[in-house]
Amino acid sequence: MTLDDLRVFVAVCHAGSLSAAARELGCTQSAVSQHVRRLEREVGVGLVERQSRGVVPTRAGRVLQRAAEEGMSGLDLALRTLAEIARGDGGVVRIATGSVTVRHFMAPAVAEFRRRHPRVSLEFRTESSSRSCFAALQEPGLDLAWVTLGAPARGVEQRPVVHLPWVLAVSADDELAGRERAEAADLAGLRLIGLPEGSTSRTRLETAYTELGIPAVSSDTSVADWDTAILLAELGVGHAIVPDLPGWRAHPRPGLRFIPVPALPPLTVGWAVRRWENLSPSARSFAETVIRHNTGS
Repeated sequence: MTLDDLRVFVAVCHAGSLSAAARELGCTQSAVSQHVRRLEREVGVGLVERQSRGVVPTRAGRVLQRAAEEGMSGLDLALRTLAEIARGDGGVVRIATGSVTVRHFMAPAVAEFRRRHPRVSLEFRTESSSRSCFAALQEPGLDLAWVTLGAPARGVEQRPVVHLPWVLAVSADDELAGRERAEAADLAGLRLIGLPEGSTSRTRLETAYTELGIPAVSSDTSVADWDTAILLAELGVGHAIVPDLPGWRAHPRPGLRFIPVPALPPLTVGWAVRRWENLSPSARSFAETVIRHNTGS
């Protein structure tokens, strides 16, 4: 079993056909078939099932595919790290983030990192949810993902950085605007501006409502990110329960009030990586710079 065998096999699983994998890899279909057959002979079971429209991995094939993807991902990262060490202080750090991440959690860290490492490029890839960030980490080339921490994800390490309490965002003329805090009972019956569909923050909020015995969250409006939710709350469109992000209180908005909701368990955000110890020196330095700016340590 060679690394080339595994790379070709993974390409076949993703492409769904031998011919498509051959075009992607720049080789013949016969060569692709030979790699797959060699693997099947070595492991003693069929790895792909031929169908009318191509091939799909068998149960055994899916097991090998997952293991091969994890192994090759780590190897690709190690090779990039070695290349960076050989070059000196240079290279690229690739980060997957949500739509508001850089603004709220990384702006000062990015500025400091660029001053300290002018030869290192930062590439940000916007994902719609933490779940898609986890999926992106399985691809070659991505170093880090900033996520809302959740259940363990196969092949991914999660490192908490910031615990965000929830706040109720309301317009300054709202009847709740003068409250020092909002209790669980105050939330019942509020029609909230919906947090991003499929996001971890929305799922956590709905779970917390259920655990507190509050009727299910209802909304007339749904948004793509937290910033839009508070903008609509400020305009009086509705109420929004959002994580208390860094920077919101540092730049006061006269038309908006943030009311703490201590009954809701905090939302934890931080880094997700394949293996922390395998990060390149530049990626580790950037991750630690972000941690320092968010924790003050």
